[in-house]
Amino acid sequence: MTKKSTTPLLATTLSKLETLITRLENNDTSLEQSLQDFEQGVQLIRQAQQALQEAEQKVNLLLEKDGVPVIEPFDDSGKGENPE
Repeated sequence: MTKKSTTPLLATTLSKLETLITRLENNDTSLEQSLQDFEQGVQLIRQAQQALQEAEQKVNLLLEKDGVPVIEPFDDSGKGENPE
């Protein structure tokens, strides 16, 4: 049986957060609505953190060889990019 992830897609969560931020930045929003939006934003952030932790665990499992983690340095030199 495959385990279905209970966390929503990260992109959806981030999109919802962006909407909340826009509303919170609006000066016409009532204090009550701002507090509700803030509370929802905190919940969405926790969901996003959970999704990222799960993804990190999956990546770590995929990188293991014979039960030993294989750690390689991240190369951010821009290889493969087309400079103009």
